Amino acid sequence: MCGIAGIIHRKKTGRVGAEMTSMLQAMKHRGPDSTGFAFYGVPTDDDLLLRFKVAEHEDLDSGFEIHDAIKERRAEVDGRIASMGGTIEVAEAPTEYAFLYRLRFDPELDSLVRLADYIEDVEGAEVLSIGRSLELIKDLGDATEVSDQYEMGEFVGTHAIGHTRMATESDVDICSAHPYWAYPVSDVSVVHNGQLTNYWSKRRELERKGHRFLSDCDSELIAVYVAELTERGKTLEEAMHQSVEELDGVFSYLVATTDALGLAKDTMAAKPMVLYEGDECIAMASEEVAIRTVFHEEIDTFDPYAGEVRVWSTN
Repeated sequence: MCGIAGIIHRKKTGRVGAEMTSMLQAMKHRGPDSTGFAFYGVPTDDDLLLRFKVAEHEDLDSGFEIHDAIKERRAEVDGRIASMGGTIEVAEAPTEYAFLYRLRFDPELDSLVRLADYIEDVEGAEVLSIGRSLELIKDLGDATEVSDQYEMGEFVGTHAIGHTRMATESDVDICSAHPYWAYPVSDVSVVHNGQLTNYWSKRRELERKGHRFLSDCDSELIAVYVAELTERGKTLEEAMHQSVEELDGVFSYLVATTDALGLAKDTMAAKPMVLYEGDECIAMASEEVAIRTVFHEEIDTFDPYAGEVRVWSTN
């Protein structure tokens, strides 16, 4: 019952923060428990964008001790970044427990995998995303609440994907919210509506190749699966076609990279997806009402075919 949405501007930027907020808010009825955004801005030349948290929203109700613990955990993260040769150039704290850092970090000195692992060794810490253009934000509440909390309404970028979640098989927490970053590949994120029936076998296969998972959510597997194939030389479109062949179940998913956005539906097309394709902007969502919050003029929408894969580039 979850809702997913995506939007991409060709050869320009747009107010993707406001656009994605309105699209997801229009589908609040599909998932009021949590909301997540993956925004893509203009890629940085040298810096890394790091989004991480050191606690869950519900932890704040556990007493005064948690507030001191959050400060100590953040300080430990800062120290670990410095010990790996990283320099924190800008540090923002949209909430008490979630942070955005702009880092100067030389990947030749240490890999991003080691950086993420070292940060997540801190108690309660979770890296939400690392990249040169991706910023991944997710929290409890509907789209307007989360967007206002993180001040995302004014975000300008090339493309974005988002998700509204109704918790059915896991807890209502940030860890179980979408989108998912394709650890350890920078700038790859996924949102998904559906269920994979061969999740555990595919997860074990990827774990044997050295990948690790933060959750038991099948959406995270799609992110890692697609990223692993593209790292091995396949194009995004080739990787997504292979996913339709190899991932069992019913699903519609969106995947975003630094300069592209892709859509895939399973061969039974059981999960809804509506698409609008214009000359300068493409939008897609689980329901047409979400797309019409962005385009107020008369537009034509359509449903992608069963087993269909589409990929659009910002270039």
